[in-house]
Amino acid sequence: MRAIRVASAALLTATALTLTAPTATAAVAGDDTNNNITSFGFRVTPSTIAAGGQVTLSVDGCDGDTKVTSGIFDDASIPKGQQSTTASVFWDAKPGAMYEVTFDCKGETGKTDLTIATGRPDGNGTVHRGVKAGIGGSLGGLDLHEIALGSALILGALGTAYYKTRRRAGEDNS
Repeated sequence: MRAIRVASAALLTATALTLTAPTATAAVAGDDTNNNITSFGFRVTPSTIAAGGQVTLSVDGCDGDTKVTSGIFDDASIPKGQQSTTASVFWDAKPGAMYEVTFDCKGETGKTDLTIATGRPDGNGTVHRGVKAGIGGSLGGLDLHEIALGSALILGALGTAYYKTRRRAGEDNS
């Protein structure tokens, strides 16, 4: 009977430690989303737009014509010597969807994302989304005080489990 209690406490502790451990992420070699380095600079402004809105496509350091393609607007071209052009996002763009925008400068390509906003668009592409809230503790890193407190709680739970399993059968288990 005591072995079952100890095994249960160990399993519970292992589960708690597994669920509270931070997750690791790694960049995959050859993945363009993590290694999107080009000899020229490029950007889409704004990076989040309402359906039907207009974006500015900009390029820096390209000494030729730049072709800009995406599934969310008609293909655009930035002629040599210019740094930007505009494009109108299709009205049937799905709110909340993310579309890839590809910049091609003399065969070298760079990619970035354009997000379609959710909310109520007004006439010029601006979206009224309401209050930005709910980010909570998701932005924080590792805090030594929180780690120490969490470790103390886990040790306390382990100590209590050990104490409860070591009690004699004749004692009150309340």
